[in-house]
Amino acid sequence: MDEKEIKRAIKRISCEILERNSRSKLAVIGIYNRGAYLARRIAKEIKDKNGTNVKIGFLDITLYRDDLSDISPQPIIKKTDINFDVAGKRIILVDDVLFSGRTVRAALDAIIDFGRPEKIELAILIDRGHRELPIRPDYVGKNIPTSLSETIEVKLKEVDGVDEVKLCRKSVGKKDSRQ
Repeated sequence: MDEKEIKRAIKRISCEILERNSRSKLAVIGIYNRGAYLARRIAKEIKDKNGTNVKIGFLDITLYRDDLSDISPQPIIKKTDINFDVAGKRIILVDDVLFSGRTVRAALDAIIDFGRPEKIELAILIDRGHRELPIRPDYVGKNIPTSLSETIEVKLKEVDGVDEVKLCRKSVGKKDSRQ
């Protein structure tokens, strides 16, 4: 995907979110790192589309991961920033790539620690398949079927200086990052 395709996917996801949700209860939470930037873009698109300022939060799921000891002996923890009550809200959880479903499971656990939302829906830029858990997205920018020897690389201007999505082959011996 190039910049135009990513922008189009964000617009489509935002329109679908507006069609299915009450604006008064809507909140968007992005999973660090790139999910946070996508969440900002979705919230901006919703505001541009109909003037609604949706609540937005950012979630670090590091301590909720089931593979924490595999990541690093001293993982880097970012600040979770959810400055609104999630109880009764319709939460749109946003991430860049959906793969095994484990990141989403960790995010669900983290959100529930903040309260009981009315509903949680999942918005993903790329669904690459290979689920290990029964998790499916409600909003998808693009489905890109992959083999286990491939990865999806999402680059966003805010982090990488460019908007693009690439399908890459894993190097031999490289550990699977479970994107």
